Amino acid sequence: MCGRFSINKAITPIVSELFNTHFSVDSNNNLSPSQSVATLVKGNSSYSQVNALWGIKPNWSKKLIINAQAETVAMKPTFRQAFQSQRCLVPCNGWFEWRTEDGKKVKYLFEHANKMPLYMAGILFQHEHTELVTLTTQPNNKCGQYHKRMPALVLAKDKDYWFDSSPQALEPLLQAVEDRVIHVKRAD
Repeated sequence: MCGRFSINKAITPIVSELFNTHFSVDSNNNLSPSQSVATLVKGNSSYSQVNALWGIKPNWSKKLIINAQAETVAMKPTFRQAFQSQRCLVPCNGWFEWRTEDGKKVKYLFEHANKMPLYMAGILFQHEHTELVTLTTQPNNKCGQYHKRMPALVLAKDKDYWFDSSPQALEPLLQAVEDRVIHVKRAD
């Protein structure tokens, strides 16, 4: 789930204004694991950009871990500490999923219905480099037609709640956004 997403630098003024910070990215319409991702974090009272490599590889894992399930992120030892104190948001234009249709894989783009930036929930890890894991959740009805998971998306109006609340209080934000927020289109 959500192994590719899209970021277009056209959203930088919107994100910069909303978070009252300088947000800057290069366009990447196929951002994939192990690549650098622009995230937003909150310090004492202000937001800043932190670039992170997408994915972690704990000693016990044979593969790169790019997603954590929102339902268990607060309890799993691998993610618990980062979820408590290293939350971030990943601004993007949308994410991609593939579905088999008539024996062929068909790519779909999931974006904001009003062409606004989406903000994926994430957690950061400080190792040799700053690393990122995005959070996934059960899909809404629209997204569930394409995949069994979707990104946990934080609405712009909830950004401060995401950063300022205790992990226990975040459950409402870790649910799927309403169907009307997402537009799905073929991404041939």
